[in-house]
Amino acid sequence: MSGAIDGNILTPAGWVHGRMHHDARIGAIDGAPADPYANADDFILPGFIDLHVHGGGGMDIMQGSEAAHTIAAIHARHGTTSLLATTMTAPLEDIVAALQAVGKACAERRGGAARILGVHLEGPYINPGKLGAQPDFARAATLADVQALGAHAPLRLITVAPELPGHLDLVRQLAQAGVRVQIGHTAGSYEDGVAALAHGASGFTHLFNAMNGLHHRQPGMVGAALAHADYAEIIPDLLHVHPGAIKVALRAIPHLYCVTDSTAATGMPDGEYMLGRQRVHKCMGGVRLPDGTLAGSALTMDQALRNLVGLGLSLREASRRVSTNAADYLGESQRGRLAPGCFADLVVLDRDLRVKAVYVEGEACDLADA
Repeated sequence: MSGAIDGNILTPAGWVHGRMHHDARIGAIDGAPADPYANADDFILPGFIDLHVHGGGGMDIMQGSEAAHTIAAIHARHGTTSLLATTMTAPLEDIVAALQAVGKACAERRGGAARILGVHLEGPYINPGKLGAQPDFARAATLADVQALGAHAPLRLITVAPELPGHLDLVRQLAQAGVRVQIGHTAGSYEDGVAALAHGASGFTHLFNAMNGLHHRQPGMVGAALAHADYAEIIPDLLHVHPGAIKVALRAIPHLYCVTDSTAATGMPDGEYMLGRQRVHKCMGGVRLPDGTLAGSALTMDQALRNLVGLGLSLREASRRVSTNAADYLGESQRGRLAPGCFADLVVLDRDLRVKAVYVEGEACDLADA
């Protein structure tokens, strides 16, 4: 498998107008530095990396079986070349079954699908008072609990409410073991957030959502993130977070990165879908519980990129927020950038930033149903 692609190529050093040679990895990039808007050729960007994916194409990660493969294929059609399969808070047996299926999917990427890099364990180690759209199966955890789950699939990222008993020690233990720990679904204070970061937490799950907001006398968990975080994820569907708040986070957090928090409703018509054990409804671009609570999204990463550009980010900066920062966060140095030796994970966009082609590890994906 080898090929070449011509266009405006976004490299770590900037834009190059020329040709990229690749097989499963990038061989060489020939060309000269250029203004990508000085010609009419396509934009070639690093493939998108989504660290918070619950579902897509009518399927939910918690369904197990073939769901992960279907979800990875749906997201690839929108430019996502690698992702973390994300669990819901649920009874232990449900989580184990989902992880067993995801573990197999991590070991076997199918044609036309994104690479599943591992699991984002979003539940159950969260605060029952900040469930958001998570079912009410939250509980505190021990290292042994996490290790037992990790026997079924690679746990790359775990969301934890640090204020729960024993969780600061758990954060430290997980960080020492090389697992990324994010603060999320938390009723914790500013001080709880600062303490968790001091113990090794490295980010925040869907910043602003399911955590205490910023007040000038009680900075809350949002205040801890804005004051101290190097990394945090945010959902830029323009429903979960006001554009003004997104701009605040972009200025405050150096390596803010975007996620979709996508559900089974992604890529599907309006209607009813499952999110773990919850029934959710997609309508007018949003996904909600029956009581109106936002319940994940129907966002895709190509739309996330367009939303960022619409907020005023340059295409180069927007690309960093939907790809490179997430790769760096996970320590995936050979993804999220277009450079010789890196995986040939890339997305080709037209002048309107619509997806024209996607390559996962050098393989062209079928976009027929995108």
